[in-house]
Amino acid sequence: MTPKNNSSSILLAASVLFAGWQTSSVTVQAAAPSPKEIQAIAEETFIYGLPLVMNYAVMNEFCVDKNSSQYKGPFNTIANEARVFTYKDTAVVTPNSDTPYSMLWLDLRAEPMVISVPAVEKSRYYSVQLTDGNTYNYGYIGSRATGNDAGDFLVVGPDWKGSVPPGIKKVFHSTTPFGLTIFRTQLFNPDDMPNVVKVQSGYKVRPLSAYLNRPAPPAAPKINFLPATTKGIKENFLAYLDAALEFVPESSLDRDIRAKMAHLGIGPGKKTSANALTPEQRAAVLAGVKSGEAKVAAYLESGMKNINNWKVGSLFGDAEFYNGDWLKRAAAAEGGIYGNNADEAMYPMTRQDVSGAVLDTSKHRYTLTFPAGQTPPVNAFWSVTMYDGKTQFLIKNPINRYLINSPMVPSMKRNPDGSLTLYIQKDSPGADKEANWLPAPNDTAYLVMRLYWPRTESPSILPAGSGSWNPPGVVKVN
Repeated sequence: MTPKNNSSSILLAASVLFAGWQTSSVTVQAAAPSPKEIQAIAEETFIYGLPLVMNYAVMNEFCVDKNSSQYKGPFNTIANEARVFTYKDTAVVTPNSDTPYSMLWLDLRAEPMVISVPAVEKSRYYSVQLTDGNTYNYGYIGSRATGNDAGDFLVVGPDWKGSVPPGIKKVFHSTTPFGLTIFRTQLFNPDDMPNVVKVQSGYKVRPLSAYLNRPAPPAAPKINFLPATTKGIKENFLAYLDAALEFVPESSLDRDIRAKMAHLGIGPGKKTSANALTPEQRAAVLAGVKSGEAKVAAYLESGMKNINNWKVGSLFGDAEFYNGDWLKRAAAAEGGIYGNNADEAMYPMTRQDVSGAVLDTSKHRYTLTFPAGQTPPVNAFWSVTMYDGKTQFLIKNPINRYLINSPMVPSMKRNPDGSLTLYIQKDSPGADKEANWLPAPNDTAYLVMRLYWPRTESPSILPAGSGSWNPPGVVKVN
């Protein structure tokens, strides 16, 4: 959930992305855009297309490529994880390690799907986040949104025109035929896992026809998806984008940008050649891509409020939330794709200590202290998670601890004044402080707080960036 912001990565991205363009689809007609126009279109294409490409690659790894180490299962099947994510999970940047995941990739082409949830005890937070191929969060089920009672919910695709049957509590409309549904179930401690598994066993998905005990409609045709991996995004960006756009219907919000992209042969079903580009036009493409990535990185630095060098803001939402702001959407995906809406979870993030210096845990030790009575204000729970500063993945460490969260606080040591200090360093702070130790990489570090179901009454982190509660700064130990 933060930018990878350095000039070398931008230059690399520009060069390899252009290589991907050469093997993908570009054509310049007789009345070709000028180099200046090509540069502008390339910049807009990168910004608009980044979330679509990232999502397409994750979909391939999770439910298309059965040989992928990240494979979860086929479409319309819930894959429950009786564990939290670790450093071995690399399909999604900045993964949550608080709540065991259940993953469901919906295919809504043939008919709608019904998601059913069990009754969950009031003390346990859970959420079901519905995200489509536009990376819009188009709906929520769970503790905050619908309560902890059992229920059946209908999810429909962009072309559905049917009637809602009795017994359905709510209908959710996806803008695309494929989309990821993420179930998060709170885990109180390692011994609580059997209880989480029991909740997960109550998550169900079935076609609407099965829910109504009626014959199923004809199956949707089989698709030969273009193979894609998250590691191959930059090298194959435009090929992946062409493939992703096949399953992202055009809307009034993106009609203009997609028309511009078509001038360069970018879009679903395009079969063209980069040989038509002159050296000047190729240089314009590279410049456009470079400026596009730079704008995404800059937005993550300046598009949110800086509070004690934590970035605090709201980056995730539905189509109405973004309203065609492709830069905000790209920044959200680059920072940590599939993040929650602000009312479901807030994500203060930092790569800096309170003085503004880069967090380098290969050289320094740090502390993060919450004053007495000032831990993050939430209705559910909060956490502070450590990531590698370069990859944004969880880090391997000797105690297999990737975060510190509020359920752990009772077993931690408080200071004499009642404050709570976390020790952020690569080596153990000693047996007497190890309960408060958040292991760090032998490199630069990236910290993300998660405030699940943040309180709306004061003190609160909401409204995002201007709430009455602020995260304290990370302090370097001298």
